[in-house]
Amino acid sequence: MGKGAADLLFAISMEQTTKPLYTKRLPTVDSNNASYYPAHRKAVKPHHTELEPPLRVTALTYTGFIILACIGIIRNACQQLAHFVRHYILGYISNDALKPGYAPLNEGFEVFFRAQFYRFIKDCFHRPITGVPGSHLTILERVSDDYNKTFTLTGRTQTVLNLSSYNYLGFAQSHGPCADAVEEALEKFGMTTSSPRMEAGSTTLHTDVERLVARYIGQEDAVVLSMGFATNSTTLPAIVEQGSLVISDALNHASLVYGCRISGASIKSFKHNDMNSLEKVLRDAIANGQGGKNSSLYIPWKKILVVVEGLYSMEGTICPLPQILELKRKYKFFLYIDEAHSIGAIGPKGRGVCDFYGVNPREVDILMGTFTKAFSAAGGYISGSRDLINRIRLYNHSSIFAESMSIPVLQQIYTSMTIIMGEDGTSDGRRRIEHLAKLTRRFRDGLKGHGFLVMGDDNSPVVPVLLCQPCKIGPFSYEMLERGVAVVIAGFPATPVTESRARFCLSSSHTMEDIDMALAAISEVGDKLDLKYLA
Repeated sequence: MGKGAADLLFAISMEQTTKPLYTKRLPTVDSNNASYYPAHRKAVKPHHTELEPPLRVTALTYTGFIILACIGIIRNACQQLAHFVRHYILGYISNDALKPGYAPLNEGFEVFFRAQFYRFIKDCFHRPITGVPGSHLTILERVSDDYNKTFTLTGRTQTVLNLSSYNYLGFAQSHGPCADAVEEALEKFGMTTSSPRMEAGSTTLHTDVERLVARYIGQEDAVVLSMGFATNSTTLPAIVEQGSLVISDALNHASLVYGCRISGASIKSFKHNDMNSLEKVLRDAIANGQGGKNSSLYIPWKKILVVVEGLYSMEGTICPLPQILELKRKYKFFLYIDEAHSIGAIGPKGRGVCDFYGVNPREVDILMGTFTKAFSAAGGYISGSRDLINRIRLYNHSSIFAESMSIPVLQQIYTSMTIIMGEDGTSDGRRRIEHLAKLTRRFRDGLKGHGFLVMGDDNSPVVPVLLCQPCKIGPFSYEMLERGVAVVIAGFPATPVTESRARFCLSSSHTMEDIDMALAAISEVGDKLDLKYLA
């Protein structure tokens, strides 16, 4: 261990000799407070309860998986036998046979899982829609006569309540100020620049949007990129490299994971939102350096970057930012926050997790977000110091090689953001933010009152509900659709084995009547499928 690292660790150990690594507990948000965010929000801790399925449900879940696996093995053996008979005895050549020189798309357990588990509820996913995905959406009906291998549209449609889209502030509209402004921008600039930003792809609208984003976020500068996933996956390689260390929350989004992997940096993870775990990883990393604890030569990390999300879209949890910043001040690492779901959706001004806690955004080195959700547009942004953003413009592959953001998307962002900021001369933006907060409280309280296992923070408009058993996620989706509600379901391997879930996304375009109707439908299905585990 190097002398500098040893001195730092000695000072820290003297400070915390007999107490846990992180013990401070902050006050919780009062979810019944009409102001939604208390004046003391610098001391706010996101309020959520760690829930686990009852032991009975856990046992039934594992039993169900075992039964499904056994049935799948038997079915798979029968299919293999039928294939052998048709191919080798009857001489039938299947169109699905692998062509010489071609590698299989799937191998091993993935083939088995897709064929024996996923295929039978495949019609619950990627349902085709038409029209604007606002408070309601129109689904194109489809049928399958080969057990969900292929689908055929029937020509019929169904209009349902939309609890599946990330339209948090309700800007997904075919009319209104955003749509009108987009039409005007098309007449002025056309559809696209047909070029990357580094060449001939910058218009005055690109510059105006970047300046507005920086002002909205509260940072010195910002850069906008044309794809949300790539905003993370191409920015991280531009700021960390071999010799750097990325410490990532265990439940970070795939775009963050991918960006970390291709950067060449070393990667460590810590337990989700667990500050004791994060501090332990930090202490070990600083003490051992690049060589690890078994190395005789101490080589310090070039930089340490901690990567978290503001609002986790599969859990509905909010990162404990004040606690992270305390660790940041102690250990001097860089902090990267993905605000894809939190920007616009939380905070009294809709400005994300910093706004939620009343924290100065410039205490965070890099604030990333997407325009796909609250702004009903596309693409993403990176905000931070001017020097950092200038480096990202030069080294980020999305900035160098990818097409610049299209004109309609830019104008949608600009207009919706000015409405949120109140710079359009109306209170429409504030009304949307406050209405979303009220809907969130009503929906979450209603689900808990019915006895459902509700995950996440009380202020999160992303509301996951544990269904637990894999055999129930398909029927839940079918039953909800039958009652006129579109929902998202998820199960293993996207979730832990015992935590299959439904995820509801609320929007300020919903009314209280919509929420009450959804709660009634969910309660009815919950009774039918025995999902009220806390009742």
